[in-house]
Amino acid sequence: MHLGEDLIVLGLLLLVAYVLGRLGKLVGLPAIPVYMIVGLLASPHTGWFPLNFDSNYIELIAIFGLILLLFNLGLEFDQDEFFGNFGKLIISGGSYVVINMGAGLVFGFMVGWGTREALVIAGMTATSSSAIVTKLLIELRRLANRETPMILGVTVVEDIFIAIYLAIVSVVLSGENDFWPIVAKLAIAFTFLVVMFSLARWGGRVVSRFFRTKDDELFTILFFGLAVLFAGIGEFLGVTDAIGAFLIGLVLGATKYRNKIEHIAIPLRDVFAAFFFLNFGLALNPAQFPSVIVPVILAVVMTLVLNIAAGQFVAWINKLGPQAGINTTAILQNRGEFALILATLSLSAGLDPRIQPFAGLYVLIMAIIGPLLAANSEKIGAMILRTGRSRKRSKSIRDPMLDEEIALVEAATADLDTTGDRKRD
Repeated sequence: MHLGEDLIVLGLLLLVAYVLGRLGKLVGLPAIPVYMIVGLLASPHTGWFPLNFDSNYIELIAIFGLILLLFNLGLEFDQDEFFGNFGKLIISGGSYVVINMGAGLVFGFMVGWGTREALVIAGMTATSSSAIVTKLLIELRRLANRETPMILGVTVVEDIFIAIYLAIVSVVLSGENDFWPIVAKLAIAFTFLVVMFSLARWGGRVVSRFFRTKDDELFTILFFGLAVLFAGIGEFLGVTDAIGAFLIGLVLGATKYRNKIEHIAIPLRDVFAAFFFLNFGLALNPAQFPSVIVPVILAVVMTLVLNIAAGQFVAWINKLGPQAGINTTAILQNRGEFALILATLSLSAGLDPRIQPFAGLYVLIMAIIGPLLAANSEKIGAMILRTGRSRKRSKSIRDPMLDEEIALVEAATADLDTTGDRKRD
């Protein structure tokens, strides 16, 4: 292809994504499944779309999308909320992650694709998509709801879990088998995490000095350059580029320039992230879906059931009612970018090739079901709770005919007793 044709193809893909995105908005779908579907339509494996497009053309742009996704995740991380309510957040978010991660790990071994594959599958099913959850809370106007701080608290703990989990998974997927090299890699990974977290917690003022410029162009170049640089450092140290980007985002989020960075970074993230999801869709082969359809359906059912239990449990811990638990369950169902990141890592590590179609189909289904459930959770909760109250009332109200029969039996028994007493006298 010539450059002009490449640009035309890219432009057409983005316009198709816009049209499908507008249609998706009508039913409450987020952008992630839309971009993946566009990539799937344009994939060389399908032939459904009149475009001959190779995913390698946008691979570097997709990497920038991954970097900015995790960079913004770190940027938006609320340290004050986390450390101010540490105990409650760890119990709430930790229990949610433990329930989903534990069951996901058992499920991963039951699939039978391998030990490393089981670890990846567990990670895919364990955590929600922070991007989708936050966006849905805003779009559904639930920021003022009682359960919203609890939901955001769970996503904060999940973000911490993702950072630690990816550091561990990257070492496991490296293929290293000797004990001491594994220990050394884990030590380097966790040292990097601790140093960056400490810098974010106590070094905000120092880092702020490097951003003293009124030139927005230079300001943008600086934070984007830092995001790319630390993504490279993370990859070099063996904790993945995603975690390097997350950690520098965490540090910059602690500076006084956080709001300004966020104002510029969010549009950049949205554009580049579109390429990340688009690129993932391009790599999917629908012919592989039948081989993973059963595990995907089981994973979807498991996720739905576990989230019902976990949502109600977390609501109970925070002394909130059943409706808050239902809202929490529905909105935390969403799975997205983290599952796709894990699939990308597993593919480069040479794991079972079924991981990629599994992740793609799982995320597509969950990213459609999740927003639909979240948008209707109030109605679903009202219906369930009303049905429950009706059953309780029906049990508490006795049938008048039954009461009359009981009264007649008691009267007859009393007459028999009286007659017996008279005979004895």
